[in-house]
Amino acid sequence: MMKRTKAFLLASLLFSVVAFAQMGDYDTKRKILGISEQWHSLELPPSVLAKVSDNLADIRIYGINPKDTVESPYLLRIEKEKHQLKEIGFELINITSKKQNHYYTFEVPAKEALNEIILDFKNRNFDWKVKLEGSQEQSDWYTILKDARILSIKNGQTDYRFTHLNFPNAKYRYYRISFKSEILPELKSANIHLNEHIGAKYNTVKVAHLDISQDKDKKQSILQITLDQRAPISFISLDIANTFDYYRSFELQYAHDSIATEKGWKYNYRTLTQGTLNSIEKNEFKFNSVLAKKLRLVIEDHDNQPLNIKNVVAKGYTHRITARFNDKRDYFLVYGNNNARVPNYDLVYTSKNIPSSLTPVNLGKTVQIPKKRKDKVAPLFENEYWLWAVMGVVILVLGGFTLKMMTKK
Repeated sequence: MMKRTKAFLLASLLFSVVAFAQMGDYDTKRKILGISEQWHSLELPPSVLAKVSDNLADIRIYGINPKDTVESPYLLRIEKEKHQLKEIGFELINITSKKQNHYYTFEVPAKEALNEIILDFKNRNFDWKVKLEGSQEQSDWYTILKDARILSIKNGQTDYRFTHLNFPNAKYRYYRISFKSEILPELKSANIHLNEHIGAKYNTVKVAHLDISQDKDKKQSILQITLDQRAPISFISLDIANTFDYYRSFELQYAHDSIATEKGWKYNYRTLTQGTLNSIEKNEFKFNSVLAKKLRLVIEDHDNQPLNIKNVVAKGYTHRITARFNDKRDYFLVYGNNNARVPNYDLVYTSKNIPSSLTPVNLGKTVQIPKKRKDKVAPLFENEYWLWAVMGVVILVLGGFTLKMMTKK
């Protein structure tokens, strides 16, 4: 009985040492709960994403049993939106103008649905309200869009154009665009599409603090946006209360590092995206995902009054792991290692074999992984009495040597 107990304790000790050796390079671990099958999915919560490295390379799954520790492969899926743009063939069959009313008629020979028309005019600086109609025989026309605004502004401060017509899927043989204009429009080209869109899955990130200031010398408004924690950000929208027309170019930046100075922390910013705030479209902007806590929006006001920005919403794509669990073990998600490299798993090349329907699993409580202490090199003499004693011996030796030399002379 005693031998069995000793063997069990020895195995447990070896098991702990092996597990620690593999996971010890990471800061945090969380047990994966609810594993019942070979394949599972796991949505990474904000508390994990706040602590991972910028390139998400330090995420690992380790399975542990008394015999060994294995690394489980996984795929990380960022649930972005998906677009499938199908170009629809058409023919521009009629262009007519009557006084200030202008008409363009398109024929779509194939019986295909469409939901987007993009117009390109030679004209600059126009603002037209468009009516879009559909018909099967050009006798009865049915309204698809009414008072859809298209415009172009080009001057020393602004270069903005919006000439998209977006509408629910429609299937007609003929489409007619009409609008009023004092100047003669010159249509260069048009494109007709079926734009099939699968929306992204987002997590909304709480904005902890919003500070708005004006730089009168540069004629800019500056928004400092502080999130409640570091998180993936790929979408931002602004609630602007102004009811007048406006078109303001902007640059969205994020703080990628910081340094401590005598006056406090100084943040270094990088550009995320650029665009135009305007009163025509929704002020919603998408960009490549980045892990950040501080954002800065710089708006070019020029000689205009600053915009009244009431609120800012920030979102980030959902990050989901698909993992394989080969046998019965205790599995842990570990993370927090800036020196880790992106893992290279065969799973990347065989993902078509992963089941389409996966049972989600959850994470247990957060546990900090203890670090192996580095042995402290003790000084040669920690006690000053020892130092004085050695110095005394050295003095006596040197003194005796000196007296001996003098005696010989």
